[in-house]
Amino acid sequence: MSETTVSGGPLNKAGLSRVEYRGAPSTLCQGCGHNSISNQIIAAMYEIDVVPEEVIKFSGIGCSSKSPTYFLGRSFAFNGLHGRMPSLALGAIFADTSVRALGVSGDGDTASIGMGQFKHLVRRNLPMVYIVENNGVYGLTKGQFSATAEKGLTLKHEGINLYQPVDICLEALAANATFVARSFAGDPKQVKELIKAAFSHRGISVLDIISPCVTFNNKDDSVHSYVFGKAHEIRLHDLIFKPAKDEITVEDYEEGASRDVELYDGSTITLRKLDKDYDPHSRAEAFQVLERARANRELVTGLIYVDTEADSMLDLYKLPDKALNRSTPDELRPGQETMEMANSWMFS
Repeated sequence: MSETTVSGGPLNKAGLSRVEYRGAPSTLCQGCGHNSISNQIIAAMYEIDVVPEEVIKFSGIGCSSKSPTYFLGRSFAFNGLHGRMPSLALGAIFADTSVRALGVSGDGDTASIGMGQFKHLVRRNLPMVYIVENNGVYGLTKGQFSATAEKGLTLKHEGINLYQPVDICLEALAANATFVARSFAGDPKQVKELIKAAFSHRGISVLDIISPCVTFNNKDDSVHSYVFGKAHEIRLHDLIFKPAKDEITVEDYEEGASRDVELYDGSTITLRKLDKDYDPHSRAEAFQVLERARANRELVTGLIYVDTEADSMLDLYKLPDKALNRSTPDELRPGQETMEMANSWMFS
């Protein structure tokens, strides 16, 4: 951080104070986990020196999709249709590869009406941070079960949920996501570090963040409540994001030691082992740890899986450095030779 200060506090390397990363005042319920996540997005972007004008925010419909209003007020934003945020993000990032995409969705917006779009966005590995603010309930429409609500959950106006829940992290892994993490809004430090790491990953970064709804789903025995999260959270590791300039390489590591996971762009995440010998590079191990957590009714948090080698969607299409939406008609128009070749195929 720079030593220079203004009324908004110390300036970061982008020359901005933390207050310049805020948005409008929240209209969500006091104590809503979504507000805590918004605060950690503000903190993360400030600490990694992101310029707000270089970020584009996407959302769909729901309490979660109101969240982008409350952070990065100077960033571009697009609030779209219910479950259709992935299509908006894909089109926008293809048109302008110079901006960095941050999507905020919910368990309804992603795991119900938007499941198909979510899965296809993930398998295409679009460079994007995709945060699911997961509370297991449709708060905006007054408390119905969502697709992630646990079987047996009882809500006042809904009765008992009869169905097994959708696990966002398992769905992301099955769709070949290259960065999968889970956290809990009541663990702000971990949320912040995961957001910082996700923002430096060259590919899709899916963050499933359990975000309690204090109005409709905060019963002590609900897996989406503050009480349950604090009592049952099991961290896979202590996680601290380190910029590339502070990279430390460790050949191997033992219990209590640390190991750096190098991300696509050269930035790293430092993992410190606690009581679990866990390798986030293994998809098989990721599936196993999530299944064990489900069976034992535990909330496993941390970086669950990362693949630093896979090509992003932008890499696959070899898009030029110059954004398509800033290219001239002459640059976008096919050349005469190309047109003649296409015509020969068409009429041959």
